Amino acid sequence: MVSKTGSTSGVVCFGAPQGNHRPLPSQYGYQTGYTSATVADHFDLGILGGGSGGYVAAIRAAQLGMSVVLVESDKVGGVCLHRGCIPTKVLLQTAFLVDALAGAHRFGLDVQQNGLDYGVTQVRKAAVVSQLHRGIEFLLKKNKVTFVAGRGRLGGEKQLLVETGGGQSEYQVGSVILATGSRPRSLPGLPMDGKRVITSDEALEMAKVPDSAIVLGAGAVGVEFASLWRSLGAEVTLVEMAPSLVPLEDADIGAELAKRFMARGITCHTSAKLDSGSVQLSDHGVQVSITGELSAEVLLCAIGRSANVEELGLEAHGIRTERGMVLVDSRMETSAKGIYAVGDMVGGFQLAHKAMHEGVIAAEAIAGLSPYPLEGRHVPRTTYCSPQIGSLGLSEQEAIDQGYTVSCGVMPFRANGRALIWGEPDGFCKVVADSSNDEVLGVHMIGHEVTELIAGPALGALLEASPFELVHAVAPHPTLSEVLGEAALAVSGKAIHI
Repeated sequence: MVSKTGSTSGVVCFGAPQGNHRPLPSQYGYQTGYTSATVADHFDLGILGGGSGGYVAAIRAAQLGMSVVLVESDKVGGVCLHRGCIPTKVLLQTAFLVDALAGAHRFGLDVQQNGLDYGVTQVRKAAVVSQLHRGIEFLLKKNKVTFVAGRGRLGGEKQLLVETGGGQSEYQVGSVILATGSRPRSLPGLPMDGKRVITSDEALEMAKVPDSAIVLGAGAVGVEFASLWRSLGAEVTLVEMAPSLVPLEDADIGAELAKRFMARGITCHTSAKLDSGSVQLSDHGVQVSITGELSAEVLLCAIGRSANVEELGLEAHGIRTERGMVLVDSRMETSAKGIYAVGDMVGGFQLAHKAMHEGVIAAEAIAGLSPYPLEGRHVPRTTYCSPQIGSLGLSEQEAIDQGYTVSCGVMPFRANGRALIWGEPDGFCKVVADSSNDEVLGVHMIGHEVTELIAGPALGALLEASPFELVHAVAPHPTLSEVLGEAALAVSGKAIHI
């Protein structure tokens, strides 16, 4: 247990200072109802940023008896809740229903579509985000978190400085967690006007679906928006510099996604490079030069995200960074004793669920506990395009490159009863294993609702399940979950249903 350093309770969470500052929550009409902190309060812990990693760390720290105050320049919940995971998936759910209705005749249903009211879709998106936002506010209040709206940075030793609407406040803290997240990255020279050339932030707020779009980058964000807009009627061209779509995934996943996307009418250019200087804007859209001239109503830049590490005072505290990311150990502690970092700013997979787990690890480490370290191979990755992607651990090529004796098993969904009942026969489950010691190295899936299915392999990885154990874990029938055991059997050539 961390001892109290003062009489006021609360963990301090500070929003990331950025070049393009967002309005303070008060400017959104955002009322928290939290207890307000005052100048010269002392706290056990200061957390810079109230996103997925920050607010979870704040709650866990409060549960462990630490004094808690939350300072955030935007709304608590961060990018994931307000400009990422949640709003994107709300829109993708509408896209899924549009596709399902278009194929309803296969099930004997005569469904008349009267068109899409995208305004209603946007209202529903806002409602889902608002409900979850209120839930986080309630949890922070329940755990007696004190909230301060402002932008924070590291001051002197065990000191945090916060710029608020009323000036600058100082807080003395025992420890610090940095959780300032990330922002969309752009190409140098790309004319980002927020209307014709946009990031995912602007894409989520569009009043209508574009008639046509060029999506630059075929990672998770790029393929999700390409899938969304195509389902809702747009002409979509996807441009990726790497040799395959979703280049961080297993090569077989990328090949299958390209096949399905092209069948849906999405034009895919891989091993392609865009010259940012060739981008020309007009009143009607954007024109670029890649493999010839391409034009569209909008160009979405989805080439990754940059960590928010500027203007935090890292250098003054000797906090080491590498390639724009803060370096941490297994306890999430930086090179400066007593200062921790979590989430997108520490590199690895930039995923909300990873940030949440890291927030818990950091809070428990500060409390003197021995938290279970998070290994990258235990973090599932999910992409919500159509078809969905769920993966865990090493790809086949990564396993080969690392010197493993690799054996793979693949179970196609068209041999699975539940997939056929759904009318979704495309896709597969692939298990990558080390044949020398019966170790599962990776699991890779593409198909209908596999983002739900990947949680099983994630638990298996944590428990160090072998292919034998994956086979003998009884799956109910008929369910898609049966494909995991069959793919594990296929590793040794003993699959029953293929």
